[in-house]
Amino acid sequence: MGKTYLASVAIHVWYYSVKIILAASETTYVLVWEMVRKIPKGKVATYGQIASLCGLPGHARFVGYALHNLPDGVPVPWQRVINSQGKISFPPNSNNFKRQKELLESEGITIYKGKIDIKKYGWKRTT
Repeated sequence: MGKTYLASVAIHVWYYSVKIILAASETTYVLVWEMVRKIPKGKVATYGQIASLCGLPGHARFVGYALHNLPDGVPVPWQRVINSQGKISFPPNSNNFKRQKELLESEGITIYKGKIDIKKYGWKRTT
């Protein structure tokens, strides 16, 4: 076997490994989206809480990536996921921040001084 053949095999193995990892990520995205769909109207959950409920403790950022990659038109209430400080994670004057704030307030969630009272509005699901 020549070096060219081995390099070709290595590239194919790498390519298919990446495809499998991407497929696993996409499957896990669906798991995250399904969990977020369970958050009731008028309640919020943190990125970390959703990660833990999906069996991914310590992977709060992954939940953010999954929500960022949510296809248009998929009925997932992404606005109900906030950070661990009870804040919207978008920059305060951005359109995304304003949209999330608007959606949460339309569900009866009060945002005071940029924060949401997690004790009052937090989703209590633990499993």
